[in-house]
Amino acid sequence: MMPIKGEDNKNSVAKVDVGIILDLETDVGKVMHISILLALDDYHATASRSAIRIIPHLRDSKKDDVEAASAAIYLLKDVQVQAIFGPQMSTQTDFVIDLGNRVKVPIISPATSPLLTVKENPFFIRGALPSSSQTMAIAAIVKNFDWKEVVVIYEDSPFGTGIVPHLTDALLEIGTSVSYRTVISPSANDDQILSELYKLKTMQTRVFIVHLRPLLAKRLFLKANKAGMMSDGYAWIITDVLTSLLDSVDTSVIESSMQGVLGVKPYVPRTNELINYTKRWRRRFRQEYPDIDIVELNVFGLWAYDGITALAKAVEKVVGTAIPKFKKADNREYLTDLDALGTSELGSLLLHSMQNTALKTGLSGDFRIVDGELQPSPYQIVNIIGKAERNIGFWTEKDGISCKLKTNGKTAAKCNDKQLGGIFWPGESTIVPKGWEIPTSGKKLRIGVPDKEGLEQFLKVEIDSKTQEVTVTGFCADVFKEVIQSLPYALPYEFIPFQIPDSPTSPDFDDHAYKLFSKKFDAIIGDITISANRSKYVDFTLPFTESGFSAVVPVKDDDRKNAWIFMKPLKSELWVTTGAFFVFIGFVVWVLEHRVNKEFRGPKREQVGMIFWFSFSTLVFAHTSLTSMLTAQKIQPTITDLNVLIKRGEYVGYQKGSFVRGVLKSMKFDSTKFRSYSTLEEYNDALSRGSKNGGVGAIVDELPYLRLFLNKYCRKYIMVGPTYKTAGFGFAFPKGSPLVPDVSRAVLKVMEGEFMHNIIQKWFGNETDCPRIDGMSITSDSLTLDSFKGLFVIAGVSAGSALLIFFLNFLYQNREILATDDSIWKKLSAIAKVFDEEKNNSNTMSENPSEGNESQTTTLFAESEASPKVEIRISDRLEASPTAEGFSTTEPGTPVHEIVTATIEERLHRAIQEMS
Repeated sequence: MMPIKGEDNKNSVAKVDVGIILDLETDVGKVMHISILLALDDYHATASRSAIRIIPHLRDSKKDDVEAASAAIYLLKDVQVQAIFGPQMSTQTDFVIDLGNRVKVPIISPATSPLLTVKENPFFIRGALPSSSQTMAIAAIVKNFDWKEVVVIYEDSPFGTGIVPHLTDALLEIGTSVSYRTVISPSANDDQILSELYKLKTMQTRVFIVHLRPLLAKRLFLKANKAGMMSDGYAWIITDVLTSLLDSVDTSVIESSMQGVLGVKPYVPRTNELINYTKRWRRRFRQEYPDIDIVELNVFGLWAYDGITALAKAVEKVVGTAIPKFKKADNREYLTDLDALGTSELGSLLLHSMQNTALKTGLSGDFRIVDGELQPSPYQIVNIIGKAERNIGFWTEKDGISCKLKTNGKTAAKCNDKQLGGIFWPGESTIVPKGWEIPTSGKKLRIGVPDKEGLEQFLKVEIDSKTQEVTVTGFCADVFKEVIQSLPYALPYEFIPFQIPDSPTSPDFDDHAYKLFSKKFDAIIGDITISANRSKYVDFTLPFTESGFSAVVPVKDDDRKNAWIFMKPLKSELWVTTGAFFVFIGFVVWVLEHRVNKEFRGPKREQVGMIFWFSFSTLVFAHTSLTSMLTAQKIQPTITDLNVLIKRGEYVGYQKGSFVRGVLKSMKFDSTKFRSYSTLEEYNDALSRGSKNGGVGAIVDELPYLRLFLNKYCRKYIMVGPTYKTAGFGFAFPKGSPLVPDVSRAVLKVMEGEFMHNIIQKWFGNETDCPRIDGMSITSDSLTLDSFKGLFVIAGVSAGSALLIFFLNFLYQNREILATDDSIWKKLSAIAKVFDEEKNNSNTMSENPSEGNESQTTTLFAESEASPKVEIRISDRLEASPTAEGFSTTEPGTPVHEIVTATIEERLHRAIQEMS
């Protein structure tokens, strides 16, 4: 035991025994020892009027778990201490707190392992921050630099393993994964450490989080420097157990092998009380350990000072309410020393007072114990430069990372506008490491490419039968190659083909997403659609194509090719009614005109013909508009909605291996009605045949494929229905891959340049060759011969019939020429001569009932010219219409009639004047 010097054990003051178990062979143990002595001195000095004296009983555990357990049993059994401060090692504390629970004595330990929990050990009070409390601060640093993968290096001990689950969870919350864990035994030799570092060097990750105690950490960094891992491009973060004890590491090691390292440690405000205390602490250290080089005061010493101070105040509160002694069991025969311990009568009261206590002016800062746990304080972020560390920022659970921290309303440090101050990284670099790089082993990235049939414009895989060399071409492959070329660093890769089967058990790319997730590939490229389900297993880059999927169906036949399209403006019953009314109107006109209009007089057959001619001419010259039907004819789909296919029970097609199959099932399509295809030609064949002939009623696929299909068959099919949104094509990488941000930025760069236009032209051609409106193909607005074929047939038949009747009648009238014995050539010449001669109307008029009128008029004209005396004989039927063959269409009052009428009147007037 080491009682306080000058202690008078004969005084009548109340004495409370407190046990102290420390590893005095360690610097931390020595630092805490001096702090405990000073804390008791200060308490007794300020509490001089109190009749309570705390008597410390120090035991050295000698870095051994058995020694620590033996010391605890001795203190509890023989000294009957009412509380124990220590041990400082987690493995030692694990057994001691079991003893504390048994004898109801509070164990105030600075052990930091999260494996030691207050909830499971009611008499355990943690007098230091657990290592798990810093994990969120470390994760914030990783997030600040956007590192997606880290390697954790930790000690193979309960102290080291305790932090791993908490650190992994904190990193996962920010989207960063632990790609590898390296466990180093405290007994590992230098060759073993170096071998493990070389293994890490062959990996991509370049961010390392080190959770080792100073002695083992010093050896690690010396070997890391030897392996070339303290150079440009690497990032190292050390936990508080090393950062807080950095003074215990040789300066030569820091200067040679730890430059640019980042670290976190609990923030301790630099107050006047702390400055004065540090001076006292150094003097006392020299007194207690005169033969040892001075070590620096650290946060563990400050926690020990504040912990003992809080314990002393708790003792002061409860002493007087219980006797500070143990209650022994009644049985006098104890089988073991543990059976003889008994239980403390003061311990439960002391525990209750200690579980929730606070020191507003603690040397370590805001020292508060709540429910037996020391509450976290702000963490300080430092950068090792030269021989020491430099503050670059702070972290608090409330504010996260910041360059300023306010204590009592005052700014603790100056900084710039950035979250963290300027950092010097390993290799004396000021450029933030990207966190990964291609391994020095020369290993290439394994890029998976789907090897499937058809649609080679997007992706085509060829394997040389002799060399097995893989050649990948197509739109997606060219985009990927250009993206890799656009990266600011070299990225070697090799293509690895894989098959995508089309079956209910392995329907699409999703199955291969699992393989990517299991690290079979480093990435997968191709016409791969970004979907919510797939993003659970892989990380996608930004898309490089348009998004969405829809359906194409055959179009109806073009009505403009119908020879009888001119009939479509009116229904059949309307055509009949219209025709009847035209005849009726003709009849009405004849009734009104036949007595006054010589055009409507003559033989009955001529008058009936005039009625129908008038009706027909009115119909032909009526302005019936076919503009909307002929010049704005639109293509009509065979169906307008996919729901129609469901109701009809028709088959629907999709691309082999596509995720569309799952979407169709979710839309309540019968899976037995699915048919998969691989090529555009198969699409065309299936749509042409239809569901009833072994084909399909519609093809459902993604827009890039449908654009290509419609570009090839633009006049046969049309896109219908809504466009269901997807994220487009993207490149897939394992979850947390550090490549994703860089590749995504390269994708944007490629899409914004001229390359994308050229590559589309290369693989898909000029889409303007097939006009489209919102994805639908349309035909030309120009009218074709087919649209007026019916009208031409009617006009041709009518004219041809009239011509045929004329020639038959002409040949009949000249049949005597054909009846001669002359040669055929002479007969034809004679017929042609007759046809060319002017027709003599006098020969034909004799046959006409009205030819007397014409002869009388002619005689009248002749006589009036030969003699001044003219006998005028005007027929009673002078007003009758002069007719020729058929009927005249010249309306009354034409210039010819006016001239004839004027001549007759003029001669009559002249004759009358001569007679008078």
